[in-house]
Amino acid sequence: MNFSTTAKVRFADVDPAGIVFYPRYFEMLNAAVEDWFAAMGWDFDLMHRRRKIGVPTVKLEAQFIVPSELGEVLDITLDVRKLGRSSCALRVTFSCENVERLHADVVLVCMDLEKRHSIAWPDELRPLIEGETVPA
Repeated sequence: MNFSTTAKVRFADVDPAGIVFYPRYFEMLNAAVEDWFAAMGWDFDLMHRRRKIGVPTVKLEAQFIVPSELGEVLDITLDVRKLGRSSCALRVTFSCENVERLHADVVLVCMDLEKRHSIAWPDELRPLIEGETVPA
């Protein structure tokens, strides 16, 4: 399963050198994860406020390849690499005009926000993460 979205590099995203300040990539990555869950019908309002489920990042490793600049539109692709009982390993790739700018290996964990520990992915969500079509 993979998911794609875009992010425009804004003035607030760049440093004095005019390139994306590295923590801003992580904010864009988090927004892409939020958009991915929303596209599966599990927006963060439903998950966090109603279901009391979070998906914190527990591991993040990034390689910065080519700088991104103000005004560029970045293509962000999330690719599920491995789905465990409560974890999900992703490869997130940022590119612009077919040039890879950054890739990150990310592990998310499904978490009970009230009890503060990991839980199994909900049965209704797991097939969506796996990219399976869920019967209506």
